[in-house]
Amino acid sequence: MSEVQGKHVLISGGGTGVGSAIAHSFADAGAKVTIIGRSEQPLLEVAGQLPNTLALCADVTDRESIERMLEKARAQHGPVNVTIANAGAVESTPFKRMTSEQWQQSLAVNLTGTFNLFQSTLDEMTEAGWGRLISIASTAGLKGYPYVTGYCAAKHGVIGLVKALALETAKKGLTVNALCPGFVETPMLERSIENIMQKTAMDREQARSALSKDNPMGGFIQPEEVAQTALFLCTQGAASINGQAIAINGGEI
Repeated sequence: MSEVQGKHVLISGGGTGVGSAIAHSFADAGAKVTIIGRSEQPLLEVAGQLPNTLALCADVTDRESIERMLEKARAQHGPVNVTIANAGAVESTPFKRMTSEQWQQSLAVNLTGTFNLFQSTLDEMTEAGWGRLISIASTAGLKGYPYVTGYCAAKHGVIGLVKALALETAKKGLTVNALCPGFVETPMLERSIENIMQKTAMDREQARSALSKDNPMGGFIQPEEVAQTALFLCTQGAASINGQAIAINGGEI
């Protein structure tokens, strides 16, 4: 029997890309899955493909929106056992042209969204004596990339949050970790490729090569690789993995 059988797993940004892959992995392993996001249709499409999966609209930057969503999720699936903060957004702009609004929005989605989800579900895991808090961060939380200053700052903040919270909860049966993939083959990657093509003379293949050049293995990370790592963190074999920023990047430094 799977170790997540019957556990309630909450996944933000569950309608596309990595979030959808995580939902598939956990649902296939027998978990009760709640996927959330701001756009209803992609969530419903994913939930319609999976057993025991609930799709709910919520904005991770809005605490009241999260609490309303959690009330519905708990009513159907019970207390949350695993929270996966996957929702994120990146906008490419030179630092000197970045507006205050762009800066605040990047922090809100990528960092505050993680804070909101973790804090809103922490008590029920502590009460149960078991829980997993997982943030899908990025290699942008481990190093710098040009033209995404706000994203890098937010993801570095996520890793700091994870490391600190892991120490607070280490004796309570919880683990807190971050997964840090490189460029993943998702719609977000496609938007980055389109952005490069619009701002340079590169064609699609050249733009893809420019983004994949830092990966020693070549190519891009697949969503399923991230999903399977998240699933592993919920097994007994990963019980002592805590406060870590786990790179999934083909050896990128």
